[in-house]
Amino acid sequence: MRKTTTCTVSLLAAAALLTGCGSENKDAGPSKAAASPSVSSSGGAKGSAPATKGVPHQVVFEVGGTGAGKVMWIGNTNHFEQVTLPWTKTESMQLEGAELKVGVTVSVVPASVEGPDGKLAPAPCTIKVDGKQVADNQAGKSAEPCTYKLKD
Repeated sequence: MRKTTTCTVSLLAAAALLTGCGSENKDAGPSKAAASPSVSSSGGAKGSAPATKGVPHQVVFEVGGTGAGKVMWIGNTNHFEQVTLPWTKTESMQLEGAELKVGVTVSVVPASVEGPDGKLAPAPCTIKVDGKQVADNQAGKSAEPCTYKLKD
């Protein structure tokens, strides 16, 4: 049981650190573009079309179980917080610019809950996009987080 707890905490901490690093690069992008010599005097990039936006999507993150636990989810931004289970979070997401071409990964790392055998296991998680279930962790049987690449 101690190994499971240590492994789960290490996995969540590593995921939080990695996703935190990714968010800094996203913020650094616009400032580099503004200093780029390929930007015309009118403020737009030479030869590029105006930035476009995709259709809005409703993304629902769900984690089952009872009690309390830490949950990490990545949608519009990265979040890591203590929640009461079962837990649901709904976000509206609209892709724009390069995201329209490559997509955006959304995910939820569920809390650990005590299973019927007394051992800690991942809580069940699901992700729904526009009402359709697109990811799950097989009712907590998989140690993998629920992850989906959102594309228009």
